[in-house]
Amino acid sequence: MTIETALSIAGLVVVLAPLLLVLAFCTSALTRWTPSERTSARLTEASVLCGLLAAGFVFVGMLATGSRNVEIELGHWASVHGLSADDAYHFHLKFVFDRLSVPLVFLTFVLVGTVGAFANRYLHREPGYHRFFSLYALFLLGMVGATLAGTVETLFVGWELVGLSSALLVAFFHDRPGPVENGLRVWSVYRFADAAFLIAVVALHHVHGAGDFAELTGHGAWPNGEATLSSGAALAIGLLVLIAAAGKSALLPFSEWLPRAMEGPTPSSAVFYGALSVHLGTYLLLRVSPLLALSWPLSAAVVALGLATAAYGAIVARAQADVKSALAFASLAQVGLITAEIGFGLHYLPLIHIVGHATFRTLQLLRAPSVLHDYQSLENALGERVANGGGPQAAVYRFAYLRGQLDGWIYRFVVEPFLAVFGVCQALEMRWLRWLAGESSGAKAEPTAPDAAQKSEAA
Repeated sequence: MTIETALSIAGLVVVLAPLLLVLAFCTSALTRWTPSERTSARLTEASVLCGLLAAGFVFVGMLATGSRNVEIELGHWASVHGLSADDAYHFHLKFVFDRLSVPLVFLTFVLVGTVGAFANRYLHREPGYHRFFSLYALFLLGMVGATLAGTVETLFVGWELVGLSSALLVAFFHDRPGPVENGLRVWSVYRFADAAFLIAVVALHHVHGAGDFAELTGHGAWPNGEATLSSGAALAIGLLVLIAAAGKSALLPFSEWLPRAMEGPTPSSAVFYGALSVHLGTYLLLRVSPLLALSWPLSAAVVALGLATAAYGAIVARAQADVKSALAFASLAQVGLITAEIGFGLHYLPLIHIVGHATFRTLQLLRAPSVLHDYQSLENALGERVANGGGPQAAVYRFAYLRGQLDGWIYRFVVEPFLAVFGVCQALEMRWLRWLAGESSGAKAEPTAPDAAQKSEAA
């Protein structure tokens, strides 16, 4: 067996370890067998340990052979042929171990394993214990798939698994209306970001006919690849990618979902919105960083968005009344700085920033529930709170306390116009259905469900 074959097998183990964990939990759900808390914890521990050891073997093998990347090709899993051979669409499954993915996959396994051990005791005798670890396994699979993705299709699959598991864990305590509502808000923002990402994938296929990152960012190993797109195509695709990254990493104007996500259990809040999930958008920007070199307006947009988010997070964090919200916005400030670093053309500095910030923030969030006297230490770390005086200081304080009212602005200028359009479409559809049923146009329509509810409330 050659060293290349051994590295490929180890790379497959890195991906298969979380996949087998998900399948084990799915099998237990289908057979109506609920494993004990000890069994769920041991399965998660074994999966994380196997994946971590296999990733370590790949890393040592890369150092020994001097290889800058290890690619695992699993071929085309779906193919749709167009009018010509160039129009064919392929779902290409490929994983790449390089200088960007290896540190992040190490970070994923270490933090997921640490938080999993914490959750084993924190959620002891919780009714949803097994459900938590099932969604936790799904999140682990999504993060590993996204960080090791060698094609945009593979990255999109991991991206979706991370979003689905995150939203479901925000709504973990589904017997209360608050977590469910906040889970739906998080899922709605993710849907918007996913739509932008999907359009970018389709656009990339139209430009190159494939979704391989080598076609997008050049055939050189990260970060030395050079994109082959034109400046116009780079700007268009890059802006779509930036919207997707902004939604996933809670950059402006999507920042308001981040404190809502703290409704979930503390272990999921720590590893998702303090460490891994909140950095997935910045990882995407790092992966497609050669695009930024082709378009200075795109680089300027990334820098401006990052700095604005950092300023917003730093100001709002100082006016929050609870420690988890303060930590959430403090994380947002650091994510904004990481985004600005990527926009300035840096590569290794934002990568080191991600690893250090994720580790530090996980520790802070795990200690938040039991160390309430850390309020004073947190204020010393963040700076003194803005005094609620008069003049400009009071205006800044109100802005920070109300979080800029981003939810209200988005609801007014995004949600309400969509609802109005959908209402017109529903009215046209009802007229069409009545016409097909042979009813006269002058007949009084049956009240819809919302109208009936409003009339009952008025009565």
